[in-house]
Amino acid sequence: MSLPNDLRYTKTHEWVRVETDGTIAVGITDYAQDALGDMVYVQIPEVGRSVQREQDCAVVESVKAASDIYAPVGGTVVAKNDELESAPQLLNETPYAAWMFKLKVNDPKQLDDLLTAQQYQQVIDSEKH
Repeated sequence: MSLPNDLRYTKTHEWVRVETDGTIAVGITDYAQDALGDMVYVQIPEVGRSVQREQDCAVVESVKAASDIYAPVGGTVVAKNDELESAPQLLNETPYAAWMFKLKVNDPKQLDDLLTAQQYQQVIDSEKH
């Protein structure tokens, strides 16, 4: 399972990539997609929606279960990956390329609270035991 070092992570298994324009892209981790199984449906927040840190704002459904996706930081949705609505399996095939939505961050200091790849690996390891 891969954990790119250039991303940040949450304890609820979302990844975050800071984009060149200062927005952040959000997706689910390789660990999360593997645990959930084959994705069959994705519900992504609409552009313009405001979200608070740790608020559930999206849903993924797999052959095993439905799971909420949480906002890693507070912000406003500025883009959503419409491709996932017709091809949710992209979350399984390329979890770190298949971003779900992008946020304009309200407070960039909140990004400092996100986990590094090494810290996220510790979360995964603790869940396996």
